[in-house]
Amino acid sequence: MNPDNMSARILAVGDIHQIELPLRWGDSDALNHLNNTLYFRLMEEARMQILYGAGFQLPADEGPILAHASCDFLRPLTYPATVRVTHKVTRIGRSSADFELLLEKADDPAGPYARGRNVLVWLDYVANASTPWPPEVLSQMGAMFQPAA
Repeated sequence: MNPDNMSARILAVGDIHQIELPLRWGDSDALNHLNNTLYFRLMEEARMQILYGAGFQLPADEGPILAHASCDFLRPLTYPATVRVTHKVTRIGRSSADFELLLEKADDPAGPYARGRNVLVWLDYVANASTPWPPEVLSQMGAMFQPAA
């Protein structure tokens, strides 16, 4: 373990990560609404930015796996727009972590367009079994998130 990471903060409940992602014209349907599957793609891209930003090398012998994804569609997103995807840590367990997700238009203060939930599980890919979060992983992820206000 890198001694410089020893003092790094560990991921905690309430921590937040935000990223802004542009919509593409081709992501819309005939009514100019974002296709429902693309909400999950925006969540996925934000999640991958977190994981790669934290230094994860995929594939590996162990790492995170998405165990749950859900989305409540509150208002239709339309092109053009930049979407702010917010991950908020709601629970950290032995081998899993829960995140609340909000999808908002970056220039619209009226509130979220979608609300989602993701569960990540730390998995031993070789044994195909969950395993406890390594402390260094929680530190790497903690470096990607802002502490709860």
